[in-house]
Amino acid sequence: MRSRQLRASARSRLAVASSAIILVIAVIFSLLHSSGPPPLPLPGLGRPAPPGDPFAYRPGRQADFQARATAGEEYVLFVKSPGGVPATAARVAAYRPLVDQAAKGTGIDPNLLEAIVFLESAGYPDALAGPDASDAAGLTQILAQTGSSLLSMHIDLARSTRLTNEIANAYSLGETGLVAQLQRRRARIDDRFDPAKALAATVRYLEIARRDLGREDLAVVSYHMGIGNLESVLRDYDGGRPVPYAQLFFDTAPDRHAGAYALLQGFGDDSSLYYWRILAAESIMSLYRSDRSRLVQLSALETAAGDDSNVLHPSSQTVVFATPDDLANAYAAREVLPLPSDPAKLGLAYSPALGSLAHRLGQRPALYHGLRPAALDLLIELAARVRVLSRSKAPLIVAQAVTDGSYEHLLGTPGGYSLPTTGYQFEIERTYASAAQAVAFQAMLDRLQALNVIAWSREPTTIDVTVASDAGRVIVDGPFGP
Repeated sequence: MRSRQLRASARSRLAVASSAIILVIAVIFSLLHSSGPPPLPLPGLGRPAPPGDPFAYRPGRQADFQARATAGEEYVLFVKSPGGVPATAARVAAYRPLVDQAAKGTGIDPNLLEAIVFLESAGYPDALAGPDASDAAGLTQILAQTGSSLLSMHIDLARSTRLTNEIANAYSLGETGLVAQLQRRRARIDDRFDPAKALAATVRYLEIARRDLGREDLAVVSYHMGIGNLESVLRDYDGGRPVPYAQLFFDTAPDRHAGAYALLQGFGDDSSLYYWRILAAESIMSLYRSDRSRLVQLSALETAAGDDSNVLHPSSQTVVFATPDDLANAYAAREVLPLPSDPAKLGLAYSPALGSLAHRLGQRPALYHGLRPAALDLLIELAARVRVLSRSKAPLIVAQAVTDGSYEHLLGTPGGYSLPTTGYQFEIERTYASAAQAVAFQAMLDRLQALNVIAWSREPTTIDVTVASDAGRVIVDGPFGP
């Protein structure tokens, strides 16, 4: 809901400045007169990728796309939830009676309403998005202006501001009893800090948005994006007809419904990903009630690395290469395949640093020029799509491929589980030939993560990409098979 005031967001995942994205996407679109180069053979599967975009939306598979996107985006909740996801789920669950009461008789799904509480405030009824009481506030993070003008909430902003300042001062002095007393006084003059009234107001918003947008999923999307902003995207997509959000999200790209895609990405505050994170929160709350020990286990996996790569390849279930001999045996068994010998034709280049320490182990650099079949297939298709979207032959530069434990020791990597030793991770240098190439690369990272085909993280000089073991099948047969 905060985004409706068009505040700048500090959380941009773009590989280039988001202020330039709409212009760059428009340039890309104007250059796209064909579907790009012919389909390329994929070494892992021995079959070429289909022409066009193999990751595009397929009608009738809405639920499957939603499931993929939910899994792909849940990592953010695990690493951002105050005190961890299990603790956040416990706080949120305490408000379930009020959630059910607010949703009763409205047709609004109480599970989605509860998920909004999880994502917006992490279950803290006095949460404030900023230092000012006019900012998004309360259990469901409602702006003062929106609450007063749209949702008929009682908000005495002047008194709420004074009390908010007094609360901050009392908190800094450690006067917890006074803090609680002042918070109760504020809730009496500002409905946003009264959980029951905040939930009722959020339901009113969702009812308004559902009426205007025609679908509950679009209503939830608009809670962060804004009704007017989402209506603009829908108009650009198909003249304003309501469609499932999964279709709107996955059927837009720099080369398909480019105007709608540019609007979605141009908000710059992760608005386009909000619905997937709501569904992830819903899934977390369900797991909290049905299997808390599994939730604790999943939380440990999700937070063990700088991305959700450990969920794609848990250490307890993934083979690693400890020595050069282990890696050589994997090549012999075709469990690892060599990188293509003609990288320029595929939109790739190899950094001189790739395998450059091999001589210290008595090995040739070529031993470290390989990947698991699924990762290799994904790398080739990623490069092909970036070339099509950017309309440039400039290559993506591979900085690292498979390694082994001995090589990682030379790199100074701490002991323990290391994803490069699995063969499922590669690194791409963060040097781009143009803004168009950077935007195209970012577009593919976002799309592939939303499909739960990769996990990626941004390092100082590289983008590290971990590939799911089913990536090759997804490329050839689509995300859910033929």
